[in-house]
Amino acid sequence: MKKLFNTNFNNNSVHFMLLLLRVAFAVFMITHGYGKLVMITSGGPIQFGDPIGIGTAVSLYLTVFAEFFCSILLLLGLATRFALIPLIITMIVAVFIVHAADDFGTKEMGLHYLIVYLFLLVAGPGRYSVDSLIGKSGRRR
Repeated sequence: MKKLFNTNFNNNSVHFMLLLLRVAFAVFMITHGYGKLVMITSGGPIQFGDPIGIGTAVSLYLTVFAEFFCSILLLLGLATRFALIPLIITMIVAVFIVHAADDFGTKEMGLHYLIVYLFLLVAGPGRYSVDSLIGKSGRRR
């Protein structure tokens, strides 16, 4: 029973869970971004929202950059904190602008992503990441 209520951190478990969280949420978001990437590469007319008034094409390109390309960086744990910034901005726009008038159920998934991205921004990518490998090679010099 004591072990169940123990509040000590097991560093190996924490780093593994950071890896799992990063990989899972990156893969989930890549599926959203891929559909939008296909929209760009298909050559057809762009039909996408313009929630912040910068134009539909620019909005789509920025969303694809965040949801697809930044998610690949998140998956690898490469430039993780920098990659999270566009993802966080995208989720803020989705939840608080695009779905502002919608009910909580519609906003809920975007809020989940936002909270996880904020957590990873603060916690970092963990030991099992390219960022960690780069950091180790920089310390040996």
